[in-house]
Amino acid sequence: MDRIIFVNARTILPDCVKEGCRVSVKDGVIETLDWEFKDDTKDCQTEVIDCEGNYLSPGFIDTHCHGGGGSDFMDGSPGDVLTASRAHLKHGTTGICPTTLTCSDKDLFRFFDAYKEAKKTVEQMPHLLGIHLEGPYFAAGQAGAQPKEYLAAPRKEHYLEILNRGGSDIVKWSAAPELPGAMELGDELKARGILASMGHSDARLETAKEAVEHGYTHLTHFYSAMSSIVRDHGHRKLGLVEAGYLLEELNIEIIADGIHLPPDLLKLILKCKKHEQICLVTDSMRGADMPDGHSLLGPISHGVPVIIQDGIANMPSFDSFAGSVATTDRLVRVMVQKAGLPVWEAVKMAALNPAAFLGIQDSYGSITPGKSADLLIFDDDIRISSVYVSGNRQF
Repeated sequence: MDRIIFVNARTILPDCVKEGCRVSVKDGVIETLDWEFKDDTKDCQTEVIDCEGNYLSPGFIDTHCHGGGGSDFMDGSPGDVLTASRAHLKHGTTGICPTTLTCSDKDLFRFFDAYKEAKKTVEQMPHLLGIHLEGPYFAAGQAGAQPKEYLAAPRKEHYLEILNRGGSDIVKWSAAPELPGAMELGDELKARGILASMGHSDARLETAKEAVEHGYTHLTHFYSAMSSIVRDHGHRKLGLVEAGYLLEELNIEIIADGIHLPPDLLKLILKCKKHEQICLVTDSMRGADMPDGHSLLGPISHGVPVIIQDGIANMPSFDSFAGSVATTDRLVRVMVQKAGLPVWEAVKMAALNPAAFLGIQDSYGSITPGKSADLLIFDDDIRISSVYVSGNRQF
């Protein structure tokens, strides 16, 4: 079809929900929004989509995702990239940043090759918006599931090789700013236009302030694997959690599955942090969009056994969480139903805010003329019935 017109929808805009809005799409791009009746839908070149009173939403963007559908991005093949991405597509993620795990350079570069090959496929796929490097420059005490044998401090010759091998595909890098060489890494990332994020870190507030001056603008999975207030010889020392609240320059991402951050903590974050500085991420592993039972955290070749139960991946002993199995529709649902956000604002945290953090808000993230027609139709419970990527229905 030459043109698609969405009618009879509650259209989610960046600052409200509008009823009676007609959204016209042409050649994969949002063409117009209007509230006037036009008798142009009988044109044989126009397809009319009746949303039947449901929400019409921009597609979600997940900037921190490790896998889904039984595959992990670090499994190393183009097919794994496709499988994991498609698992999230049907849950409304129309743009995704496949995320690495701390690993050997050999495994990292193999993933780079798999990602480049996977980009050639567009059928039944979200936009592959670039790679998020999580590691290897992390504090051992905050490593979490990151393999400690590959942890390192940033060395210029090392990160330049990674940046040169990954090229423009690298759009985000998480690192611990207190490590030797981390400030210089931040300068390099800023110069290249790559989002520099602090995470898996024991940094104190003073280090976070310095890191902001060196280009770090983001905190990786807020509260998870990061320092908080401690007492040092009686004196209270603030950490990254407090930096996230105090430093207006810092944006944060949250795993809003209702488990990593319980609803009352989500409400505290919303009360204390500017909402345009918050984005939702799944941080999901291969168990996303999979049934409960046994799974693996990390690559198929040497992953850690976990058990998925009650919406979370647990260590076999059930003494700690092992990872997220969330999908982005679930995050939006939690923010609306348990944290009390209006639907338009929860969607903004899953769409426009992450696009803005990546610097791609002119092309993605909202129902705005000139942007990619990445659209979702869902009901009041955020149950998705249709997914469009660049105007093409994928689910």
